[in-house]
Amino acid sequence: MIDVQYNVDLAIHTTFGISAKCDIFAEYDTVDDLVQLLCSPELQKVPIINIGEGSNILFVSDFNGAVLHSRIYGIEIISDKGDEVLVRAGSGVCWDSFVGWAAENSLYGIENLSSIPGTVGASAIQNIGAYGVEAKDVIFKVEAYDTVEHKNKVFSVEECLYGYRDSMFKHTQPHERYIVTHVQYRLSRKKQFNISYGALSKMASDTDLTLHKVRDFITQVRNKKLPDPAKNGSAGSFFKNPVVPTAIFNKLADRHPDMPHYPAEKQGFIKLSAGWLIEHAGLKGFSIGGAVVWPLQCLVIANAGNADASDVISLMEHIQQCVKNEFQVNLFPEVLLIPEKAILKK
Repeated sequence: MIDVQYNVDLAIHTTFGISAKCDIFAEYDTVDDLVQLLCSPELQKVPIINIGEGSNILFVSDFNGAVLHSRIYGIEIISDKGDEVLVRAGSGVCWDSFVGWAAENSLYGIENLSSIPGTVGASAIQNIGAYGVEAKDVIFKVEAYDTVEHKNKVFSVEECLYGYRDSMFKHTQPHERYIVTHVQYRLSRKKQFNISYGALSKMASDTDLTLHKVRDFITQVRNKKLPDPAKNGSAGSFFKNPVVPTAIFNKLADRHPDMPHYPAEKQGFIKLSAGWLIEHAGLKGFSIGGAVVWPLQCLVIANAGNADASDVISLMEHIQQCVKNEFQVNLFPEVLLIPEKAILKK
């Protein structure tokens, strides 16, 4: 089924809750529906962007084009051999619901990613991560529709070119060339946990640890730190944790021996905590207009209730400049800003 609406306010379709209109808003239930939409004359004439729950996006201005929204649901086990279980989920499935489904079915591998907002499709595009686990660690294949070659494609995890909060889906031209329709994950029936990262280490002494305990603990931690989306919209972590050369980290560590740091994928580099840098640049609770640095988690820019996109962009740029001045470290947004040309570069 296809549902097409016109002149739609996207505030209710994004977790920031900030008003911006699009010319066309179209939802689809199947891959065939998606293809039918893309072949329609009105969509062939305008820019297109595909969204999930809108949890990692900020529309900087009205979007003069079509916003597509997946309602491809369904979760199925496609292979069950030994400890390894391959699971296929539709791009429109709520990510946290998928994690809950895995826990209910005693499947290990994604419990550390509990309570992350967004959809299954977004998990593959953004390479979401938390507590030492990234989506790429469990993704087997990604199914997508190629809007240039007009056909379905299946990508191996290697072909997705995953990096920290990154994938080839974020860099293909034209923008949104590939629309993710399904994701296949490699999960496990073997009882195993990754609890060495951050606050999860507190559970190491639990001799009767379960998937539900890990999931509940992470959910509680996130709920304590992050704004209630019903009251204060946000896009979760606004900035990527910066990765710097070891030599630069060593200089910073001399001044700030308590600075949190983690191994980076690339040898000779160290990952820093963007939230720590923002807080120690004196920006905890700092606000511009209706946009505020969330006091309990400085990595988050929240909508205090009356923010518009210009407030968020101004606060983003102020944070970047303050962190640069204090630590000589550049911060880059994890949130997708649409359209980028509407952002004034300084």
